[in-house]
Amino acid sequence: MKIDLNADLGEGFGPWPMGDDDALLQLVSSANVACGFHAGDPLIMKRTVLRAKELGVDIGAHVGFPDRQGFGRRPMQIPVEELAAMVVYQLGALDGLARSVGARVRHMSFHGALGNMAAADAALAGPLVEAVASFDPTLLVVSSTSAAIEGAAARCGLKVATTFLADRAYGDDGLLVPRGRPGAVIHDRATVLERVRLLLREGRVITASGASLAMPAHSILLHGDNAEAVEFARTVRSAIEEAGGAVTPVTQVLGGAGTAQT
Repeated sequence: MKIDLNADLGEGFGPWPMGDDDALLQLVSSANVACGFHAGDPLIMKRTVLRAKELGVDIGAHVGFPDRQGFGRRPMQIPVEELAAMVVYQLGALDGLARSVGARVRHMSFHGALGNMAAADAALAGPLVEAVASFDPTLLVVSSTSAAIEGAAARCGLKVATTFLADRAYGDDGLLVPRGRPGAVIHDRATVLERVRLLLREGRVITASGASLAMPAHSILLHGDNAEAVEFARTVRSAIEEAGGAVTPVTQVLGGAGTAQT
């Protein structure tokens, strides 16, 4: 059984760090690196991809709104053509820095409010995913469950790896519960562990309303800015290994539908 464990990293700015990236990079198999819009800067990006390369961790671009003050979690009304150009801009920035240290960007994901909006709106997901394909048709799109993103990727010939957000609540529609609602972000280690074990054992998640929802996943995501991120990463990795699984970079896992690939 193989499943990816990934985290959002490189989210500091200048002298202000965000989370313990080095500790997380020693626990995860894939890294989603902020590309300078919602967080990150050129030096942080370069150092993050270099460390990921040293540890054999897959490198991915984490693309968001130009919203440092709001950490990319505030919805912004930007024309779709401009947003698509911003996607390519961020992909190109991280790809250039990765190549400069002999590494490659293998996957991408949409961050925060941009990701939530695209996941719920096919009219927005389409042009954004097309922008990804125009930049590099071999990039893997990593996304929480979303018919909009999955449909757009299929039309563009891109593969999608579904990721389960271990520290975020889900609605009955499979979309994430908005962060402003109580219980949307999970801070309790036991709850995270219970959710991961259920996913590994049965391929499902209990939604915020208490319903059981099928959740075929190739990957498990933890947020690097969560104060419990390193503890959660250790807990989740141990749960995967105790279940007989192997934590594996997402590009090596993807091979078909299912909670974990063999």
